[in-house]
Amino acid sequence: MATDEAILEAVGRGDSLATLRLYAWEPACLSLGYAQPMSDVDIPSLQARSWEMVRRPTGGRAILHTDELTYAVIAPPGEPRVAGTVLESYNRLAAALVEALRLLNLPVEVHEYGDPSREAGLPRTSSKIPNPVCFEVPSPYEITAGGKKLIGSAQARRKEGVLQHGSLPLTGDLRRITQVLAFPDEEARSRAANRLLERATTVETVLGRIVSWNEAAGVFASAFRSVLGVALQPGELSLQEKARTEHLVTVKYNHPDWNRKQKS
Repeated sequence: MATDEAILEAVGRGDSLATLRLYAWEPACLSLGYAQPMSDVDIPSLQARSWEMVRRPTGGRAILHTDELTYAVIAPPGEPRVAGTVLESYNRLAAALVEALRLLNLPVEVHEYGDPSREAGLPRTSSKIPNPVCFEVPSPYEITAGGKKLIGSAQARRKEGVLQHGSLPLTGDLRRITQVLAFPDEEARSRAANRLLERATTVETVLGRIVSWNEAAGVFASAFRSVLGVALQPGELSLQEKARTEHLVTVKYNHPDWNRKQKS
């Protein structure tokens, strides 16, 4: 998360180009949306599994990052591919995401959800049932396979530019996340786990084979090049970005005041 923010700041200053960053997580990490309450987390269960926790700068609900490909699109305010409203930029980026999944032979569909409460990457508020899990909550231009959510995304907009995060589960049991989230009792936890399998899926489940991280990353890069007309070039963090990342880890993303903050 610190790296993404460091790149965003550099992009906003004009020191770095617009960036598509593709990465994975080790060890497994629970990430909370920007405004998600810490009370959603079962801290003892998280610690018992030696999983990490971080709060994202983007909105949405909790995601367990493991066995997945994570993407980040980081662009300055004047970048035409993220221009306009949040939903308009979501639509453009969704076209590239859909192409990437189709290159993997996944039968995907896009469903538009235009609820204005999603403009900040926040979940819908129409349901009175608290829902801490990102993959149960509809996203703008949600990408599904067989009617089940396949990519969860959220976007943040700042003066420096736009940061959009997304997660593509490649394999594994999606129900694992419910073991580290807070529920009133075990029956409620079990119901949430079952709902999650009804509403979300993984690449392996759809295709019947495991897709490696490298294979998924390759098609993401190809799709962004072809659909968005960008000339992607492999890059490394600058010395300034590395230094800023280390600073942000210390003062923000690994600091209790950031990770334990409550929604105001």
